[in-house]
Amino acid sequence: MTAEGPGGPERGADRLRPPRIFRSRPKVRPAPTLGESAGPMASAEPRAEAAEPTAQASTALTSIRPPRPSRGPADPSLLIRTRNLTKHYGDLVAVDRLTFQVRAGEVYGLLGPNGAGKTTTILMLLGLSEPTAGEARVVGLDPTRHPLEVKRRVGYLPDNAGFYGALSGRANLRYTASLNGLSGPEAERRIDAVLEQVGLSADADRRVETYSRGMRQRLGIADALVKDPEILILDEPTIAIDPQGVAEILALIRRLVDERGLAILLSSHLLEQVQSICDRVGIFVRGRLVAEGTVDELARKLGGAEIQLEIGVTDGAAALDRAIGVLGGLPGVRSVVPDPPLPGHLRLTVDRDLVPRVVPTLVEAGLSVVHLRRLDQGLGEIYRRVVASEGANEGTSEGTKSAGGAA
Repeated sequence: MTAEGPGGPERGADRLRPPRIFRSRPKVRPAPTLGESAGPMASAEPRAEAAEPTAQASTALTSIRPPRPSRGPADPSLLIRTRNLTKHYGDLVAVDRLTFQVRAGEVYGLLGPNGAGKTTTILMLLGLSEPTAGEARVVGLDPTRHPLEVKRRVGYLPDNAGFYGALSGRANLRYTASLNGLSGPEAERRIDAVLEQVGLSADADRRVETYSRGMRQRLGIADALVKDPEILILDEPTIAIDPQGVAEILALIRRLVDERGLAILLSSHLLEQVQSICDRVGIFVRGRLVAEGTVDELARKLGGAEIQLEIGVTDGAAALDRAIGVLGGLPGVRSVVPDPPLPGHLRLTVDRDLVPRVVPTLVEAGLSVVHLRRLDQGLGEIYRRVVASEGANEGTSEGTKSAGGAA
């Protein structure tokens, strides 16, 4: 049975066929040659003369291309940079407009009490927490937009590194290597090298559950080094370690900088350790970086109005007594006393402005000065002075609120 329409059987059959769809092909115009216009009217200039505008055409094409994002810092030695980096948790300001830099080949100490915002800062640098405002660049990358690439190029040791206790140290490192795409001879070569560097070669095949706390921390550093990073971030690496273990960890950190040229960011609240190992220190209080520099620079900028000097004179006890008498009569001298461990030496505490007058005064009195050394304030005294100043400026109630939740 056929379907018939008004025009007979054939026309009825045509009605059952799906309609044809005709797509018009776009006319492809040849690309205009140099010297020709892309518009409807072509240039009458001969092609031989068209080579002259080539540089202009190239410049025009370049000007309309979007600029490629830069993947590296302008200064290749600048591996960490933050500008006004800020993190809020509700009403709590955990990190407040943090601006600092860390370069290759230096240990930068982020010093502050627990709750100052140090760990929050580290999490933002690793792309594990998104900043509320400001920006960070790590090996030239934005950690928020490129977290995996940042993690590939940065080694991180948290304050309590976790390992599989039933596995050996070597097996744990093999697992970390596999997570970073390393296997076979290359992985074994790197594992052997980092175990040697952290001093665990002899214990590499023991179960980690038999390791001491210091050995675990050294294994944690080895774990961070397997990927061959450019930056090492250490969060309280010496906490709860015995004095011998602390000395080993600090010596290892110094070797890593000297041998590998790494940039190391060390977060700690232990003043003496930061002073002994760090090239530069940033003092972090209530989420803000309130002072930064070498220990000597901080002493000059933040030290008190008094200076301590260690002075040695010749001619025995009589000359020492004369020196004490001469210096004791100067205005601005706070104290002058013998230094018992050093015969013929005295210790002078004097106003900073009076320091240039000390040696000339002794020479004019006929005394021979054979030793002069300035006893700089330690980082502990500088830190206490800064924290006290910040507390006076901001008030105790505000400080208590700000320190509540930032690690």
